Amino acid sequence: MEIPHVKIYADGADLESIIALAEDPRISGFTTNPTLMRKAGVDNYESFAHKVLETITRHPISFEVFADEPAEMVRQARLISSWGDNVYVKIPITNTQGVPSDEVIRELSADGVHLNVTALMTVAQVEAVAQASVGGPGHVVSVFAGRIADTGRDPMPIMAQALEVLAPQPELELLWASPREVLNVRQAEQVGVHIITATPDLIAKMASFDKDLDQFSLETVQMFHDDAAAAGYTL
Repeated sequence: MEIPHVKIYADGADLESIIALAEDPRISGFTTNPTLMRKAGVDNYESFAHKVLETITRHPISFEVFADEPAEMVRQARLISSWGDNVYVKIPITNTQGVPSDEVIRELSADGVHLNVTALMTVAQVEAVAQASVGGPGHVVSVFAGRIADTGRDPMPIMAQALEVLAPQPELELLWASPREVLNVRQAEQVGVHIITATPDLIAKMASFDKDLDQFSLETVQMFHDDAAAAGYTL
């Protein structure tokens, strides 16, 4: 089993999957968010987080605030941070009105709260986070490369520029968020990104790294044949 050079953070909100992946040597950390929790049927945010933290004690793990007002973001962030030494608090780069979270990041950095600043898509946003994080304990900066790619743009130049912006502050780690395919892991390694998130499905696909393409082709043909037979198709 190949272990990528870039750190892999498992992204999800299924408790059983999180517990299982904690034993996977490829996994260096975990992330989740309210959207994933809702899809997974989580109905009590804090209770779920504490259950996760009973198992995840060594890996860094990120939980997100869901407030929209700066003062409430700060309050929620301090509470979430108190849940464990390995907890990073996800702060969105802006609120829902587009107001930057610079002051929130600055205040929490001064308090020594580890952050995962999320939903970035531009180099200017990375620059703003870097400036607001000066003196902080070390944060993760999550640039949504997958969503950038969804717009038809190549995210690699943006990620490379982001890495240059963060280089003078080694306590800040760049994260490639929302990957769409296993190739993105290779791309993240090529750029030199520190971390990439991956869903359990994407992690499973990493078993195909450098697989023989002739063998992969044969397995695909066999799959089509077996599925047609199982369906009972006739002509």
